[in-house]
Amino acid sequence: MATRSITLRTGDVRDIATLDALMSASFDPRFGEAWTRNQCMGVLAMPGITLTLALIDDVPAGFALVRTVTDEAELLLLGVAPTQRRSGIGAALLRAVASDCAARGVTDFHLEVRANNEAISLYTAHGFTKVGERRDYYRSKDGKSYDAHTYRKALDAY
Repeated sequence: MATRSITLRTGDVRDIATLDALMSASFDPRFGEAWTRNQCMGVLAMPGITLTLALIDDVPAGFALVRTVTDEAELLLLGVAPTQRRSGIGAALLRAVASDCAARGVTDFHLEVRANNEAISLYTAHGFTKVGERRDYYRSKDGKSYDAHTYRKALDAY
């Protein structure tokens, strides 16, 4: 079996086509969670936003988008291409952005996720604890509603 190399790098607005393609592939269209290109362009222009891209042998495989304000950060989006899931990319991205946040003085790392999202197991395995719930926050394209769960992780361990 060939060894695959995961490379993480900081992205920016020049990576919008890559981000757009990863976002479209990573998020189930039933839930409407993928952001549009214009939404991504807008958020990438804001202060405190970081984009981290994961590549497998130079092929884009995942991304994490984080917003930092003073000593708090929020994982806005994390996506991994379906063909690359369960291969350590999500974990590598999560560790890298948490470590980067901690190095910049962030003490509290937050995220919000749809209640039935399989990524919850990744977040809890990396020390995130559920701290809240928003009832019927998300609505799928077929009109079904889903709760949002909020999670927090203290970054003093990094």
